[in-house]
Order: sequence, then C-alpha cells, then structure tokens
Amino acid sequence: MTNTLKAPDPKPESPKTAASPLLRFYRSSMGKKLITGFTGLALVTFALAHMVGNLLLFVGRDAYNAYALLVSNFGVVYYAFEVALTAVVLLHAWVGVEIFWRKRQARLQGYSTYQSAGGSSYQTLSSRTMIITGSVLAVFWVTHLMTFRYGTHYTTELGGDTVRDLARLVIETFQSLPYVVGYTVVLGLLASHLRHGFWSALQSIGLLNREIRPLAYGTSAVVGVGIAAGFLLLPWAIYLGWVS
Repeated sequence: MTNTLKAPDPKPESPKTAASPLLRFYRSSMGKKLITGFTGLALVTFALAHMVGNLLLFVGRDAYNAYALLVSNFGVVYYAFEVALTAVVLLHAWVGVEIFWRKRQARLQGYSTYQSAGGSSYQTLSSRTMIITGSVLAVFWVTHLMTFRYGTHYTTELGGDTVRDLARLVIETFQSLPYVVGYTVVLGLLASHLRHGFWSALQSIGLLNREIRPLAYGTSAVVGVGIAAGFLLLPWAIYLGWVS
C-alpha cells in the first residue's frame, strides 16, 4: 500500500474583530444624520444663548461685564463646557464633510437642474451650499475666539473688584467698519446655513412628518434670519455710535 502525504490542514483564520455598535452607528448613513441633527440643534441653542448675552451690552457696560464674569466664575464647569462645545463643533463639521463627500462620490456627475423648494426635496441655494457656508463659519469660529476669548485683556472696576472689561474690547472691535462689514457677511452665511440646517436637523432626528414639514421649513428661515439679525444689532449699533 502506497503511503500518501496529506497536506496539513490550513490554519483556521481568526475571525475578524467585529466593529463596536457605536462605530457601526457612526459609519451608517442614519447615524451620521442623527449626529449632525443633534449637534446642529445643540449649536443653534448655544447661538441663541450667546446672542441674548451679547444684547446685554445695550443695557450697559457693567451689565455686560457682570454677565461675562458670571459665566467665567463657573470655573471647572465653564472650561468643561468649552471643551464640550469644541467637540460638538468639530464633530458636526467632520460628519458634515463626510456626508458631503459620500454624496459626491455616489454621484458620477452633478445635477443639471435642481428641484424647487416647493417640491418634496426642498432643494434651495442654502441646501446646496451647506459645505461652503459651514466651512466659512468654522474658520470664523476660530477667529472669533482669538478676537474676544483670547483678545486684549482690559480691566475695570465692578462692585469693588477688578474684572475683565470685555465690553471695552467688543466696542473697540466693532468701531472698525471693515470688521463690521466682514461680520455682517459671515452672519449672512450663518442665516443661510440655518435656513436649511434647522429644519433638516429636525427631520434627521425624526421630529417631522409630511403635515408639519412645510411649517418647519418656513420656521427655519425665521430662525436663521432672526439669529443673524440678533447678532448684527450690536455691531451696527456700536459702529453708528448708539452704544458706547
């Protein structure tokens, strides 16, 4: 009987490590929509609160500086909030770019025509330029922090204590016409971004149906223009000499 050599059984392949549920959620289209939706709504909420805080300068310098002091006195909570806000901004921007890139790769050629806002797709200039307006806003966010958060540290007396005179920095900054004009342009882009982003966020997290979608669509325009206008009141009032 002839002995035959039998090749050794191949080593069984080790099973590939399955992605975690959180990673699978992040990679999915639905996960990305939910992330942009919730982070977008969080940023809208912050923008509203920040806008209201800015308007305190109409009350007076002391009121504005007292508000700034109150916020900074939260200590660890304040810095934790700054870190969390930065994370939300970066996550919102990163996922937004990923969604844009995925759509671009899936589309071999650009659309030659767009459906009007009256159709089911609600295509508008705002929706088609989200990546552009978002990119500009991200750059503005950094420059805005450098100007006011880490800008010149003036001091003043408030209630017998020496505190930062943030009001003076804001007034000096918005006395420059080029800065006010540039700020106005950026806030116009913010209005455009919110024009589509607000209602889209509500739709992404499942809060809209066919009946209320048109109402939310119209409301998003009011929200976008309202927030932008609220931010622009102070710079122009300062430049025109109504606040000093």
